[in-house]
Amino acid sequence: MSTSLSAKSITELSRLIQNRDITVTELTHDILDRIKKLNRRLNAYITVNPEAESIAYQMDEHIKAGTETGPLHGIPIAIKDMIYTKDMQTTMGSKIYEHFIPNKDATVVKRLKKAGAIIIGKTNTHQFAYGPTGDRSYYGAMRNPYNTEKMAGGSSRGSASAVATGLCSGALGTDTSGSIRIPSSFCGLVGMKPTDGLLPLDGIYPLATSLDAVGPMTKTTQDSALLMNVLKGDNGFDNDIGKKVVDITVGIPYPFFLEGLNQEVATHLQTVIEHLKEGGITLKDIYIPEVDRIWHAQKTIIAYESYQLHKDNLTKFPADWDEEVKKRLQKSEKTADEYWQALKIQQKSKHTFKKAMKDVDALLTPTSPILTPDINQRIMRHTDMDGKNTMIDVSSSITRLTVIANIVGLPGLTIPSGFSRLGMPLGVQLTGKEFGEAVLYKIGYALEQSLGLNLGVESL
Repeated sequence: MSTSLSAKSITELSRLIQNRDITVTELTHDILDRIKKLNRRLNAYITVNPEAESIAYQMDEHIKAGTETGPLHGIPIAIKDMIYTKDMQTTMGSKIYEHFIPNKDATVVKRLKKAGAIIIGKTNTHQFAYGPTGDRSYYGAMRNPYNTEKMAGGSSRGSASAVATGLCSGALGTDTSGSIRIPSSFCGLVGMKPTDGLLPLDGIYPLATSLDAVGPMTKTTQDSALLMNVLKGDNGFDNDIGKKVVDITVGIPYPFFLEGLNQEVATHLQTVIEHLKEGGITLKDIYIPEVDRIWHAQKTIIAYESYQLHKDNLTKFPADWDEEVKKRLQKSEKTADEYWQALKIQQKSKHTFKKAMKDVDALLTPTSPILTPDINQRIMRHTDMDGKNTMIDVSSSITRLTVIANIVGLPGLTIPSGFSRLGMPLGVQLTGKEFGEAVLYKIGYALEQSLGLNLGVESL
């Protein structure tokens, strides 16, 4: 990991700025310099804020004047280009909106600015966030900094690439099927999809309103909790981080979540389980029924709601679509009856998980059951836990373990767990009870400290 400012965590940078060991201008210049050097290869940003340096100078003047500052004062944060930013281009990764400039910020952006964050730029996204692979944007495919021939995961992969390489100190993503957690896992980051309704979605271009969420993507759990505190608009969220984990039980759900895991993914899951046990956490197998049915219901809901949202633009702008996204939307049309049946399953699923998690504080699974695919790869060879080789569909496999948190509305936190034989990051997912984010951060921090991984990319 580089010793440059861009490699440091938000927590470290905030302390350095407040102690006047560094200036906001120095940090901002370091970040912008890296963007100039590396973004051409990563394609992480669509827009870089031209006012960033002047804002940084003003923030340094505030510190000199002794003005009271917020918890993110001078911290460069990137925003996924599905989230509205006042007077800054917001494209949704599409040609249709390439010239769209909102006249107001999304509420989450307002809260970041109020806390002192510098919005450093807008990150690339799968067109309209409708795809888990992240390689279908009007502005080109985004690349994984650990191997630029590999996917960074979709659809918030621009944010993931930017954080992992120090092109920002933290970022926001959106998550409808796992689009914060998948790219965070593939790029060695901490990604939080919060409880349904915890963070406001106004000023964020929707994909499927019954499933959408917004959340932070960061280098560490402490950074993630800090951003969540700001995004929530209140305090006291992360008080237990760093305290000893006692009287915590983590469930290992089966059978759905353990089926068809890649051999390396399964091995890393066992490594994480051993680390949790050594840290004093109790592990317990948890049977959760009908998850296949819940999974299919999520697919129906996202298909129906996304088609209803985009059907007019499909007609008005037939030539302005990526062909894969266009065909997926055209195939997504569902009947109203199918949709209402899926919503009924969604309501039932919430009771199913509440009952199953009655005696545990969180669930532990891999974040993705497969290894990181190549860019544009749609079918890949997969070696399961028994050593059996099969060919699998990439798009449906990537989100297999993440979509459940969206349909049941529970928080999901991905934590880096290790590396594959090819040197690509692997992650595990903690799914919590409703509004149980603080518990997830407590477990995640303990795991992070126990694993002690060296993460981040200095150069390409």
